[in-house]
Amino acid sequence: MHFGSEETGDNFFLATLVKYLISKSVYLISAGALCFILAIFYSLQLPNIYQSEALLAPTSNESANGNLASLAGQFGGLASMAGINLGGSNQLDKTKLAISILKSKHFTNEFIEKRGILPELMAAKAWDMDSNTIIYDEELYDTENNKWVRVVEKPLKPRPSLQEAYEVFIEIVEIKEDADVGVFTLSVEHVSPYTAKLWVDWLIEDINELIKKREMDEALRSSEYLHAQLEETQVEEMRDALYRLIEEQAKTVMLAQVREEYVFQTIDPALVPEKKLKPSRALICILGGIIGFVLMALCFTVRFCIGIAPSPQQGERLS
Repeated sequence: MHFGSEETGDNFFLATLVKYLISKSVYLISAGALCFILAIFYSLQLPNIYQSEALLAPTSNESANGNLASLAGQFGGLASMAGINLGGSNQLDKTKLAISILKSKHFTNEFIEKRGILPELMAAKAWDMDSNTIIYDEELYDTENNKWVRVVEKPLKPRPSLQEAYEVFIEIVEIKEDADVGVFTLSVEHVSPYTAKLWVDWLIEDINELIKKREMDEALRSSEYLHAQLEETQVEEMRDALYRLIEEQAKTVMLAQVREEYVFQTIDPALVPEKKLKPSRALICILGGIIGFVLMALCFTVRFCIGIAPSPQQGERLS
């Protein structure tokens, strides 16, 4: 009987609370409508964000890898001294290296400086579709004088640092791997769909060029070492091994010179997106209305619980 009384009391309390909230339905609906309207104005202030993406696949270098792997057992020690990788997983390592570099601060900072995209990255506010021009935040960047005018506290400066730029850049650039088929998707988000597409193209171009240069330089340095060793040895078997290793390095240099897409080949190139990625203004407005309704309901619930609302006896009269 004791527990039954408690359960009856709880049911009475909940029923009274529901009746009280129903009596305040005008306020609840008004709060929801007000927040819905505020969410409309807020969503209209948000710029459209477009996403451009390209589908990439690692370049195939099976013949070169096979030749290097065949030499690994015989000349692995000598090749290691020359800085040559004879491992069969060379291609996988090259792809992983490219992805790691693409996400690195050093590459990002060099990309921003080389392409001169700091204003588009840090001060772009919107995009004018009719004129296909980027609208900049005048409180951050003076387009007439090409000068940063933002007001910040030290140690920050009016011109954003590369550390600040990197934090923004990694939020809008993403590379994802489809492990099932071994392809990658590189995407960029921006207020301008044309800028998003251009940056994807530039990133593919720059990462391919960077890895190509690194491997060409490494192959040339290895060749120099091997030629020096060739001059110092008279052992025929060792000279034969050196010639074969030098030949493989020459193939690496030749391949790098003739292949533009050295690490990633483009399967599906980036396009100028016609539809925005975000924001979802309808969702923002609906959530705004729900939040307003819920917050007002919580306020009335708190008032009811602390005794500002009618007592249980008064609640019975509401029925």
